Amino acid sequence: MHGSHSQAPTTASAAARHKRRMAWALGLTLTYMAAEVAGGLITGSLALLADAAHMMTDAGGLALALMAIRFGERPATPQRTYGYLRAEILSALANAVVLLVLTIYILYEAYRRFVDPPEVLGWPMLLVAAVGLAVNLISMRLLSGGSSESLNVQGAYFEVLSDMLGSLGVIVAALVIMWTGWELADPIIGAGIGLFIVPRTWNLLRQATHILLEGAPPRVDVGLMERGIATIPGVVAVHDLHVWTITSGLDAMSAHVTVQDTAEGIRVLRDVRILVKERFGIDHITVQVEDEGLRGTEKATQV
Repeated sequence: MHGSHSQAPTTASAAARHKRRMAWALGLTLTYMAAEVAGGLITGSLALLADAAHMMTDAGGLALALMAIRFGERPATPQRTYGYLRAEILSALANAVVLLVLTIYILYEAYRRFVDPPEVLGWPMLLVAAVGLAVNLISMRLLSGGSSESLNVQGAYFEVLSDMLGSLGVIVAALVIMWTGWELADPIIGAGIGLFIVPRTWNLLRQATHILLEGAPPRVDVGLMERGIATIPGVVAVHDLHVWTITSGLDAMSAHVTVQDTAEGIRVLRDVRILVKERFGIDHITVQVEDEGLRGTEKATQV
């Protein structure tokens, strides 16, 4: 039996810096999200409420990124051999379900407002959206430095970037209402923001479910991997090949490899590890080497 495990190197100081910046960005996002909900209720703006839901996706992304760093630092235990790495995926699943429900409500409310448009206060709506734009720009500034160093920070940066675009949409709706009095601009922009959330939320739900069901990472061709291992000199057969994701950024592989001569076992293990790591980018590798004669005996016993 052979196993190896390594993750992308991240210095302790860099991880601490990333956590501080994401914590500040998360605090700003949550604070403004609450203000945007209040502003949407006061002004009657669906666009503001939809953008608040959009900001919830950003807050969820930032929280997941922080969770990935903090839980990744916790050591494994005899009861939790992978530690708490799957907590990130469970949180992502819950976040996606809540956001889909919110999106359905936003679209329903947009329909109601098309039928019976309520009065929308343009000036307060514009003020709240402008503050939101400033908050998003500050958060982008906080995260821009680490986005080139960490995939987690990069994902959080793009979440805030997309919400900045949502704030611009609300500003456009407010200006249209103020200049033309056309209040249908509010539900149109609100529905647009709601629809903008759907693909990202659905993708998050699909990825989280796929990981919890221990599906193979989309980037890995398991058939190609099996054929590659089978071509290694001395390998007779490959079976019970499994590839799965433990949490985002950490994939694992295990397999049983039948060899002609167990004396070649160490060399075969090394070759399998090199192939899987270099061609498929997986570091967490477990391989069991089996003697060809023993494999034949097992088959006969099963029959």
